[in-house]
Amino acid sequence: MTQSTLVRPEIPLLDLKSQWRALRDEILPAIEAVCESQHFILGPNVAALEREIADYSQSAHGIGTSSGTDALLLALMALGVGPGDAVLTSPYSFFATAGTIARLGARPVFCDIDADTCNLSPAAVRATIERDCERRDGALWHRPSGARIRALMPVHLYGQCADMDALAPIAAEHELPIIEDAAQAIGAEVAGGRRAGALGTIGCFSFFPSKNLGAFGDAGLCTAADPALAERMRVLRVHGGKPKYHHAVIGANLRLDELQAAVLRVKLRHLDAWTEARRANAARYDAAFRAAGLDGAIGLPAVRDGYRHVFNQYVIRSPRRDALRAHLAAERIGTEVYYPVPLHLQACFAPLGYAPGDCPQAEAAANCTLALPVHPDLEPEQLQAVVDAVAAFHE
Repeated sequence: MTQSTLVRPEIPLLDLKSQWRALRDEILPAIEAVCESQHFILGPNVAALEREIADYSQSAHGIGTSSGTDALLLALMALGVGPGDAVLTSPYSFFATAGTIARLGARPVFCDIDADTCNLSPAAVRATIERDCERRDGALWHRPSGARIRALMPVHLYGQCADMDALAPIAAEHELPIIEDAAQAIGAEVAGGRRAGALGTIGCFSFFPSKNLGAFGDAGLCTAADPALAERMRVLRVHGGKPKYHHAVIGANLRLDELQAAVLRVKLRHLDAWTEARRANAARYDAAFRAAGLDGAIGLPAVRDGYRHVFNQYVIRSPRRDALRAHLAAERIGTEVYYPVPLHLQACFAPLGYAPGDCPQAEAAANCTLALPVHPDLEPEQLQAVVDAVAAFHE
């Protein structure tokens, strides 16, 4: 027996190559059509994708952007967030959530997460407001910094919507617009069937290749119900020019390009099937881990009653996370940690004055969460191999 026959097949965290092989004959003609048209910027595919994503997300308007990060940036710019302002948000997310706030000269004010879902905790938001904020001159002010609170930015982490039924009344009470960071959550729903992207003032999606709907590079999109706000975002994404070369406001180059839109339109036709495959894989994991008696050794993903979780990630919790991850790597099973350092403890935010213990639930999650393969091309035997490897670690 040769050494090569002893090597276990890899089980990747994400298998984009399988997706490409399945869609090659649909995607290549779409790309070729754009190349034949030589219309690469804000062309018909961008306009069509904006309509299609808005419809898919139960919103009125879609505004394509160059990335999910730029979708957040554009949303903040459209709401006038800048120096002297602050935004209430989660400490447990990809860096862009807080980075875009800081990039505009504003201050992220971190509120802790829910211990079960890892989403922004409504109780923590209310506690932060009651402890650190005051109402005066018709606005909400952050006492420690003197910044005006301008918005609430919940994150729909891992593919599950935050508790918007509890967060929305808090925002309404303090007259704060809501920016949904829905980067990981296209198609996710709260109880009653309302979708991510239509639950706040502006929804922000990422189409980074690893997302449930992924481009061939960076891409993103904002959704909005307000036509005036949508038009403001369309102007801001082209340097603030309207008409072209005439600038009443300063924007930036935040446009979605035509090639990415063409690819995304093809993939959008398959998104529901992919999402249901992810959800089925998550259910199989849950059942298999429980059947193996592992639900006491690891924490399984918590899904809120009535919510549609789209499982951009299937994230377990383990008190021995790093050792488990090393064991799975030895078994050639791909994993990832989302996220190892909460945002309030990132070195670049040290001037904000946060310290360990300020957001204990986010800090606990950073030490124990681990994402397992859940992509739609995951074969049943691969999923079982992951479960068996986790079980072997706990023997």
